[in-house]
Amino acid sequence: MRKVAMRLIPFLGLAYFLNYLDRTNISFAKLTMSEDLGLTETMYGLASGLFFIGYIFFEVPSNLALHRFGARRWIARIMVSWGLVAVAMAFVNTPTTLYILRILLGVAEAGFFPGIVLYLTFWFPRAVRVRLIGIFMIALPLSSALGAPLSGAIIQYVDGVFGMAGWQVMFLLQGIPTILLGVVAWFYLTDRPQHAKWLTTQEREWLAGTIDAEHETASASGHVSVGRTLRDPRVWALGLVYFGIGYGLFALSFFLPTIVGGLAKTFNTKFSILETGLIVAVPFVCGAIAMVFWTRHSDCTGERVWHVALPALLAAVSIPLALYMDSPFATMVVISITAVGIFCALPVFWYLPSTFLAGAGAAAGIALVNTLGAISGLAAPYMTGLLLDVTGDSRIGMWLVGGFELIAVIALLALRKSLRAADTHHSPAATDTTAPAI
Repeated sequence: MRKVAMRLIPFLGLAYFLNYLDRTNISFAKLTMSEDLGLTETMYGLASGLFFIGYIFFEVPSNLALHRFGARRWIARIMVSWGLVAVAMAFVNTPTTLYILRILLGVAEAGFFPGIVLYLTFWFPRAVRVRLIGIFMIALPLSSALGAPLSGAIIQYVDGVFGMAGWQVMFLLQGIPTILLGVVAWFYLTDRPQHAKWLTTQEREWLAGTIDAEHETASASGHVSVGRTLRDPRVWALGLVYFGIGYGLFALSFFLPTIVGGLAKTFNTKFSILETGLIVAVPFVCGAIAMVFWTRHSDCTGERVWHVALPALLAAVSIPLALYMDSPFATMVVISITAVGIFCALPVFWYLPSTFLAGAGAAAGIALVNTLGAISGLAAPYMTGLLLDVTGDSRIGMWLVGGFELIAVIALLALRKSLRAADTHHSPAATDTTAPAI
């Protein structure tokens, strides 16, 4: 398992890093792009959220295509196509072209994250899956922790290069690596353990047998067919949970630079674009560190539901209070607590669908859950921007974030018995002591 983890997790983590960077770097472009294009807060929120239109409609078909054609080909295709659109963002000159390219970016990227989650179920047994999903998903907060100062530095110091504004150069420089990594993915990734020439025959047979046995168990107790999966109320309920958690994630990702800029006005301080990037990075660094320990604790205890509910509740309580603090430092401490809650909940959450889904049903179910969650990506930026325009106060939007996080907790606790029953059915595999430690 260590060999498989070292082969796949760094590469997939880098791909996810670029994925989230290309999706959210618009939050830093906004600091100067809004004036260049004449964007209001509502228009920016709409542009941010339009990404999820194409993402929502093409998510399930994309994941089914990955299941049919293989992860290597499909992930490579996704990365090259979204990289090309990300580069095209550098040539935006009107709000309309910005809207169109954000929609196309969502279409191109649709299926990437749920496809990776599905792909990980092909390679990692349940006993180690949560901690490895957690390690993979560190790329999400790190894309903001590292991407925020990087984006700020590019906008501040590379403005005018190639005759382009700093935000245009940022889109260009951050899109090209995605195209290159997509080409590498075609040759580097392996679809299934049975095809892994970089494992010994004994290793291939053990891993393939273990994964197949777990999938057969899931098939016996859950769903394999696409139709039954899409009608399962548990899948839709998990989508509601992910919507609530995702609402907080996307509100932070797309509006934290704006919030930090607002702190400068509220407390009569001044931050450069680079300094704003460094401040924005802090909550995401905290989230990344906490995620590692929390997922490891979940695997050690075998408990999943409360490992999602408790951090989501922490986020629900903390985020509305953040903007009532009396100093920039106190505000960022509370926002960091919110980030810890969101990022600790996410990787453990993605263990839950695989407890009762398998085969094509898993491909469709995971994609549907992610699709329902992606609706929050459309709603959160737009509603946050609209409320900021209408009220002139960021705090109203943060109360809404807290409310949706609380709804996620309530929905998850309502599913607790059903999910625990499904997971208990897999307990022999989950506690298999013959699996090598990571």
